[in-house]
Amino acid sequence: MITATAMSPAFSRRPRPMRALAFLTIGAFALVGCAETEFLVHTAKQVRGGDTISTGDGRYKVGSPYQIKNVWYYPAEDYEYSETGIASWYGPNFHGKKTANGETYNQNDLTAAHRTLPMPSAVRVTNLENGRSIVLRINDRGPFARGRIIDVSRQGAQLLGFQKNGVAKVRVDVLPDESRQLKVAAINGSSQQIPVSASPREVVVSRPLPAAQGQSPSTASAPAPVQAPVRAESLPPVAEPNLSKEVEVLPVSPTGIYVQAGAFSRLENALRMRDQIYSMGPTQISRFAVSGTEIYRVRIGPLDTVEMADATLTQVLGAGVSEAQLIVE
Repeated sequence: MITATAMSPAFSRRPRPMRALAFLTIGAFALVGCAETEFLVHTAKQVRGGDTISTGDGRYKVGSPYQIKNVWYYPAEDYEYSETGIASWYGPNFHGKKTANGETYNQNDLTAAHRTLPMPSAVRVTNLENGRSIVLRINDRGPFARGRIIDVSRQGAQLLGFQKNGVAKVRVDVLPDESRQLKVAAINGSSQQIPVSASPREVVVSRPLPAAQGQSPSTASAPAPVQAPVRAESLPPVAEPNLSKEVEVLPVSPTGIYVQAGAFSRLENALRMRDQIYSMGPTQISRFAVSGTEIYRVRIGPLDTVEMADATLTQVLGAGVSEAQLIVE
């Protein structure tokens, strides 16, 4: 459980007039960012290696840790994944090309690229600005532009309502049952659709033990069930889940965008970071507790737009704060 406690106003400092610099960099950042994003997404198509199992058109792939522009990413199966952040989309320049797990990318399918989730896996993406929510299948790696957490297909962006804007504040939640079934289906190479409930989850084997001396079989205690590990490769062919293509509209609350410069266990380190970045925007320190330990979080924001947040993030990174990231709350 994380509890948050507001800090005293003494921990906040008003920015100097240098905020105008952030606005001046927006246009240049947008132009450079588009080119850089496209380059990095293309680079992602070259990411290979790791745990892959061939299944014809596509493979089930988790992958080994990899590095893009001095940032390391650590793919893993994470069936509790949930994150808020900024989504982008990609389409025409990659239509018909191979994705990171060997599929053929179709901008009109409901798919997405993610930096660490297995391929394929299923996620629900909710636009926190309009409540639109859809299910997408992860089959590619990316995005690698700083400040983005998922890159959806053109069709995904259209249904979520942000194709024109190019970006949106979103929440991404993994769908564990559907993701497990996608894994098994990919490994077994099936394409026929069946209900998610038919997905094999586990195998339990139970065998009776002989009765002890002087004890009748009827009074012998039953052994505890023994769970046998499932080797997906040995399972009969299992079809992909019939993922919903419906657009749901979910209730959403107002959110803000922040540039988080860091989180510290010592207040003096947080104050030092605040002093380093306070000229770049409205800077604050918030205190919260994790497992009884107080953590001090240094952020700039809330920032009005994604463009403003991108420009501020660029400034903070340029100041040598390499761990800075965009946060949506």
